[in-house]
Amino acid sequence: MAAIQGFGSYVPARVVNNAELAALLKCDLGWIRDVSGIEERRYARDDESVVSMAVEAGRQCFERAGMVAGDIGLLIVSSGSSERRFPGPAAAVARDLGLDQAPAFDLPLASAGGLFGMALAATLAPRYGNVLVVASEKMSSVVAREPAEPGVAILFGDGAGAALISPEGGSARILDHVLHSDGSFADDLRLEFDAPLAMNGRSVIMQASRKIPAVIAEVLERNQIAAGAVEIFLMHQANQNLIDRVARSLHVEAGKFFSNIRRYGNTSSASMLIAASEWWQDPGPQPGQNICFAAFGAGFHWGALLAEGC
Repeated sequence: MAAIQGFGSYVPARVVNNAELAALLKCDLGWIRDVSGIEERRYARDDESVVSMAVEAGRQCFERAGMVAGDIGLLIVSSGSSERRFPGPAAAVARDLGLDQAPAFDLPLASAGGLFGMALAATLAPRYGNVLVVASEKMSSVVAREPAEPGVAILFGDGAGAALISPEGGSARILDHVLHSDGSFADDLRLEFDAPLAMNGRSVIMQASRKIPAVIAEVLERNQIAAGAVEIFLMHQANQNLIDRVARSLHVEAGKFFSNIRRYGNTSSASMLIAASEWWQDPGPQPGQNICFAAFGAGFHWGALLAEGC
């Protein structure tokens, strides 16, 4: 049974608070917090890229797991904000991490990429050994494109997260995962090359608030686990109001849903892994605890993954 060895993360040093954005976007300071739950986010320097942030998160991840580059058998890199069409960032990340000729491929799934990457890693680990999953996003370069839309620009920040999945051992066993996609809504959240991000906010929040609790319930029911028996829910950090809605839908206290969106904003596919990296360090999993990961993103793609502490 595939297992989680650990997580890593990287966030840029520059903090952009709501006051700075409110002045730039000419919007109300309190409105930003009310609609998103975000107080600040991180923006990468000009010389920081999707690749460089991914490398930092990946290196921290396998070092925390007590491994070296030579122990990694496969690399999966997710990003919806890569700087070019091809090659994607995976090849450069593998090079900079010193993975020699280990296979590396890209998973360009905004928001849901970290979750889909973990599910793929759990499936592929028995064949390839240790699989490093990295999600990295430089969303500040996206929201800077004109015309700036305040309802979009306030949400996003930059960062990278990583997970290391092995065929066995680790600090948590992966019990099951469920993945879904529905291309009917592909135009409701999209990013064209050299264009601003286009989002039908009403559609996205409505679909996410329905689909996330449904897929969590699906994976829990398949494993005969009640939502209240889950120790922690590690979700894509899209919007605090959405996280609270999911908790209410599942009749679970909000405190069981880890949240760091207040400090980092929405870092797209990296957000769930950054959240997991922080929780894994403190307090981290205990034997027998149920841990549920969930994400929803452009496509629409969504899913949930269930793990149990060892």
